[in-house]
Amino acid sequence: MVTFDHPNKTLVWLLGGDPSVRWQVLRDLTDASPQTITREQERVVHEGWGKRLLRLQDPKGTWAGGLYTPKWTSTTYTMLLLRDLGLPPGNKQASSACTLLLDRGFYHDGGVGFGWGRSETCVTGMVLSILAYFRLEDNRLDRIARHLLDRQMPDGGWNCRQPFGAVHGSVHTTISVLEGLADYERFRGRNLRRLKAAQKRGREFLLAHRLFRSHHSGAVINPIFLRLAFPPRWHYDILRALDYFRASDAPVDERLTDAIAVLRSKQLTDGRWKLEHSFRGHEFFALERVGSPSRWNTLRALRVLRWWERKSGPEALRFV
Repeated sequence: MVTFDHPNKTLVWLLGGDPSVRWQVLRDLTDASPQTITREQERVVHEGWGKRLLRLQDPKGTWAGGLYTPKWTSTTYTMLLLRDLGLPPGNKQASSACTLLLDRGFYHDGGVGFGWGRSETCVTGMVLSILAYFRLEDNRLDRIARHLLDRQMPDGGWNCRQPFGAVHGSVHTTISVLEGLADYERFRGRNLRRLKAAQKRGREFLLAHRLFRSHHSGAVINPIFLRLAFPPRWHYDILRALDYFRASDAPVDERLTDAIAVLRSKQLTDGRWKLEHSFRGHEFFALERVGSPSRWNTLRALRVLRWWERKSGPEALRFV
């Protein structure tokens, strides 16, 4: 375990970043006390990126005047980013935005959609994650979770194109739904047996693809899945998937080793990881610069590898 009293150079560099990075470094990579971690997390409200985003909320409680568009400055995507930054649940501004997303996005079938005449599975997963992370007390969250459980496909995945004929899960939709169900389980945990079974099947869908390979040929499905981006928005990549497995404390599985090997191969000689990619669209401000060492990717990679080595134990050498 990396200790807070004797940090290495990479840890010092990480702790020199934004409060949103620092509190997660303290939680995931050090033996800092819960009180220290909580104090640092509270700083997300008053300093740095969190403060900047909260100041951009308009009087109506939205960002950029929209619920889902424009990308990436709308309320949905700003709230996703605030979730990733670790804005403390219960924040009043976030709570008001959650209420807007639910009241104006909840569809009669139990899903979420914003004026499209239908609900959309990927958006439903993202919004459930937001609402559950920020602990919005509303029984409609239970209906949203049931809706997602009912939309799981025979292969264990989810696909927002299912209403238009898709018969195979999508890794993009699946990771968003899995994150949403995991946050819902931590918050409310209703219908727990079915909830856990669905997440297990969803993870199995990703594992059958070794996170990035065709389950038929073994070829890389899309090279972009191997490029590390932050924030991910609605997009899938191996680090987002691995971080989900870590956060869920999922069992170690040999089928993760390809992705773990790719992640390790991307570590720079100084111990850091770069920001390799970002997604086109308007943003309020850039967190990091593509091509430069990334605190977000370094934090997430280190905590994934720490989880992997802890869970693997003596098995780690066999898996590598």
